[in-house]
This record gives sequence, C-alpha cells and structure tokens, in this order.
Amino acid sequence: MTHFPFMARFNAWANARLYACVAELPEDEYRRDCGLFFKSIHGTLNHILLVDRVWTRRIEAMDHGLSALDQILYGDFAELRKAQRDENARLIELTGSLTAQELARPLRYRRMIETGMEEARLDHVLLTLFNHQTHHRGQVTAALTQAGVTPPPLDVGFYTEETGQSGDPGSVKAQEGA
Repeated sequence: MTHFPFMARFNAWANARLYACVAELPEDEYRRDCGLFFKSIHGTLNHILLVDRVWTRRIEAMDHGLSALDQILYGDFAELRKAQRDENARLIELTGSLTAQELARPLRYRRMIETGMEEARLDHVLLTLFNHQTHHRGQVTAALTQAGVTPPPLDVGFYTEETGQSGDPGSVKAQEGA
C-alpha cells in the first residue's frame, strides 16, 4: 500500500488545527488583505478547498464545475470550515480506496490555467495536492503570526505524537477532520 491515506489523515488533522486557530480571529483580520497569493486568510483557505475539489473530482472522473482558482466557494467561515471538513473526509476515503496499480495510472485532465489537456500519474497528482495544501497552510500561518496569533504546530511529528499514527501504511486510526 502507500502513504497517501496517512497523508490524507494528516491533512485533515492539520486543517482542523489551523481552522480552530483561525476561528479565534476577528472578522476584519480574517478578511484583511495581508499580501497572500489569494489576499486574505479567507481567500487562501477558500483556495485550498477549491484545489482539493478540483483534484478529487478529476481523480473521480467527475466535472468539478469550477472556473477560476480564486473563485469564492463559501463567503461564510463556518460554511467554508464544514465544506473543508467534508472534503477532507472525501480525500481520506478516496486515498484509502486506491490500489498501487491505480496510483501508477496516468490521469488526463483539462487545465484551469491556460488551455489544453495535461497528463500526470495519479500518485504524482496526489503528491501535488498534498504539497499544495502544505504550501498554502504555511501562508496562513505566516498571516496569523503577522496578526499576533501563535499558529499551532502543523508538522507530521506533532501529528504522529498526538494521534499515535505512523506513516506505516498499515496504521489506520480514524480522524475527526477539520
């Protein structure tokens, strides 16, 4: 088996911790343009969810129905948080169902930036998805620090210590999610 189910559970844990911290922010700070790629903490969290949906729907051979990487899916923090929690659960289920043979298959999809078709191995797509989430969670933690808030530690080591899980593909302990 692979480490992708572990990474999906870790991702849900990291998102849950980050959303709990962000929930403590005043609304104006949450929506302030702090110079992130997607301007605010809200815009960045929204973008993480949007890209998660793009990739999971592509993997499932479904139309994601999204038109832009900065498209706002949910204007309300509570709705965004719930949608991310649901998407985390979907990703955990999806990664747990993929076989090694499926992970090695090419995934063909239509690009959102520029035009045309692209192709990548499914396991590389999942690496891209998890790397993308980590990248933008890092931006949010930097914005929290600038706002005078101490962000939670989001490293894998803290996850394994807190949950008792390891990267061993045989280790499966359910996670609550974001």
